[in-house]
Amino acid sequence: MNRAELLAARVRAQQLDRTGGTVADTAVLDLGVQDSGPAGAARWALALRGVARPAEEELALVWSVRGAPHVYRRADLPGVAAATAPWSDADAAKRVFDAAKPLKAAGLGVLGALDVVADAMRRIVTGPTVKGELSSGLTAALPAPFLRRCRPCGATHVYEQPFRLAALRAGLELEPGTSPPVLRPVPGLAPAADVPDRLDVVRAHLRSFGPSTPAMVAAYLDAPVREVRAHWPADAEEVDVAGETRWVLDLPSTDPVRGTWLLAPFDPFLQVRDRELLVPDPDRRKELFPVLGRPGAVLVDGEVAGVWRPRSSRGRLALAVTPWRAFTAAEREAVEDRAARLAAARGSTPGGVTHAPTG
Repeated sequence: MNRAELLAARVRAQQLDRTGGTVADTAVLDLGVQDSGPAGAARWALALRGVARPAEEELALVWSVRGAPHVYRRADLPGVAAATAPWSDADAAKRVFDAAKPLKAAGLGVLGALDVVADAMRRIVTGPTVKGELSSGLTAALPAPFLRRCRPCGATHVYEQPFRLAALRAGLELEPGTSPPVLRPVPGLAPAADVPDRLDVVRAHLRSFGPSTPAMVAAYLDAPVREVRAHWPADAEEVDVAGETRWVLDLPSTDPVRGTWLLAPFDPFLQVRDRELLVPDPDRRKELFPVLGRPGAVLVDGEVAGVWRPRSSRGRLALAVTPWRAFTAAEREAVEDRAARLAAARGSTPGGVTHAPTG
């Protein structure tokens, strides 16, 4: 399989090529759709996959993989809570980063520490609770190994990653559209005893981002590679990608794809861990994935062909597009059409598109 075939397969696996669908049959919701960046980013990602107006009660927003906010089917939350939990103490230690050191020094297991934080959260959050209020409650409730001195704000807080990773264990979801975040309990939510295959994070990754490798899956999860290998599906199909051995589940057609999409900065299609394959040019790659302030991507026929940034003013949403190559008249028209749809999805009036000179 060559690079173009792999990208075409991912477009189809992530259903960017379809015009209609439902929450139930939207594949990217098995792994979760990250809701970072512009308001409504996850809903725009769903709209691009044919789900224009999902009912509020069908979806739920929680902190999950990498401690990032992700949208899932509400009915799947018990399975998601089990599927996204660390597999072992070593896995949990890697996922919480520097928070593991004081816990280990105190003789505490990291998985058990996450349960301690979750138990405290359940006691504190009995209704909608602002993150800062919950953080203050945890600072008062937890012993020193769970806490750090925050120099920027001059206060002591619970470590951020245990805070986020424990929230779903505690049965908490995020209220959409709140800043600072507001958490609230989901009545009766507890991790499922058995995880459905479609929610298994390794299997879901191989379906959405395959062909992939254990190292890529581990990087996506912030998990140790050995843990991913231990949970590697026996039925994963081996594929050669430009001389590298990779694996995939349910490989879709690799025929060329046609279409133009405006992907938000954290759209699932951009959540790959082989960015050098997605964007081979290192300068372009830095432009698409800067350390701070990511732009969106203009995807044309499976290739990232430029980047875009919003320009909002008085209820109007305009886009500033930087093409990486000359667009045809049809491609420019398609970009303008998608920009108008994006504005409508955000409740704004379309403000047009400006194209920077091709660099």
